[in-house]
Amino acid sequence: MKTLVASILLVAGTFGQAALAEEADDGGTLNPDEMSLSKSLSRALEGDVDMVVCAQGYLLTKKGDHEAARRIFQTCADKGWTGTMTWMAYMNQNGLGENEDPAAAANWDKKAADAGDPVGQFNHGLNLLRGYGVDQDIDLGKSYIDRSAEQGFETAKELQNEGYDWKSVTPDADEWKFQRIY
Repeated sequence: MKTLVASILLVAGTFGQAALAEEADDGGTLNPDEMSLSKSLSRALEGDVDMVVCAQGYLLTKKGDHEAARRIFQTCADKGWTGTMTWMAYMNQNGLGENEDPAAAANWDKKAADAGDPVGQFNHGLNLLRGYGVDQDIDLGKSYIDRSAEQGFETAKELQNEGYDWKSVTPDADEWKFQRIY
């Protein structure tokens, strides 16, 4: 029995020494912080963005950390990632992290649209049809919707089929936001 206990203690001691050796190893980091939201934010602040880092802004938004999401989206948008431009528009439209700002939302949608993003084209077309954040321009709005539809964006095709009636693609609960008040 004493031999068994001694063997267990010897093995436990060896594992304990191995664990201590790993902690003291200067050759690298055990369990590096490579896929966390905080790592993505720090990478974005350093200007080091890719599709994975840019997508983390969505998770930060869903988490409620709109300030951090905006920082990631802004950096990614500055680097040309159009999907983050439409997310910035969404955040400005809905007052996430800042007050609602229709003009800023429309500006982000236009940036994405002008960069060729079909969602940006659709959104900017809607802004123009509604007169939301920009002067209303039905013909120009239709042309942006048409560009989006040509790229295969299904909701743009639905809007075309509905005669460009923006209410057909707007949830009833949000219609109040886009009503023109003279």
